[in-house]
Amino acid sequence: MRPIVITLSFFLVVLQYRLWIGEGSFAQHQSVREQIAERVQDNRTLQARNDALAAKVIALQQGRSEGLYGLPAVEEYARQELGMIRKDETFFYMPD
Repeated sequence: MRPIVITLSFFLVVLQYRLWIGEGSFAQHQSVREQIAERVQDNRTLQARNDALAAKVIALQQGRSEGLYGLPAVEEYARQELGMIRKDETFFYMPD
């Protein structure tokens, strides 16, 4: 009877070690859950950014941007976002 108790005690200690400290432990499980939550939040932020960019692309393809239509919408975007000017325009830099 004594060898059975010792063997069962040994297995209990090994299983408890794995449960609390080893691979697949509660601490590791919690760490993975936190990483998943962070990645989900990052994905939501990136998805919102992608949606905004897709809407801007569609607006420029359809020629609508901030009340402007057609080529003026594309020109306005090129001026504001890309810093471009026409051939016949003069660029003035005014520091704040």
